[in-house]
Amino acid sequence: MIIDLNLQSKKIVIIGGGNEAQKRINSALKQECDIIVISDSVNSQINKLAKSKKIKLIKQKITDTKFISKLKPNLIITTTDDRKINQKIIKDAKKKGIIVYSSDNPEDSDFSNPAIIDFENIIQIAIFTGGRSPAMSKKIKDKSEKLFKKIITKEDIAQIKIQKMVRELAKESISTQDQRRECLRSIMSDNEIDQLIKDSQIKKAEKRARTILRNWK
Repeated sequence: MIIDLNLQSKKIVIIGGGNEAQKRINSALKQECDIIVISDSVNSQINKLAKSKKIKLIKQKITDTKFISKLKPNLIITTTDDRKINQKIIKDAKKKGIIVYSSDNPEDSDFSNPAIIDFENIIQIAIFTGGRSPAMSKKIKDKSEKLFKKIITKEDIAQIKIQKMVRELAKESISTQDQRRECLRSIMSDNEIDQLIKDSQIKKAEKRARTILRNWK
């Protein structure tokens, strides 16, 4: 089952300080979560993120899993070259009901790490091979990216932003979910909003969306 975890305000522990850890950190940074990196050495990018306080860095070599009880994370990602400690982290995290992923053992992890095609951190398209071949996931992603960039437009991104804004407002003024859904669909199919977006008049498009919501009965 393919899912998109909501990690906002959750605590994530990433073990390791190399390029693989860097990739996981970059993904987690988009989630507005609390990121803790544990490693006795880190690359310059991770060190820079720690100095700017975008992540918390604990400089130590991981030799056991005591950090799990101490930090109580919601998610653990381990990227070390030590297969033995990675396996122990997987085992102990699962015992405590914590979601865990190991870069060297996706088969025993709780989820697969896909190759992501990202559009302004608003639309994400994930390419999975079920952990069988991360290299092929990336290859297929590279082949698909140009195609999706032709299909998904800036207008689509703008419409999503408007939909997000209206959804929040609709919760306050429309009592039932069915009515909110109908209102949002009406806004999404409104020709005037579409044209305003195409003309780069986003503020006017937002105003038109608010008007439809305000007059909704």
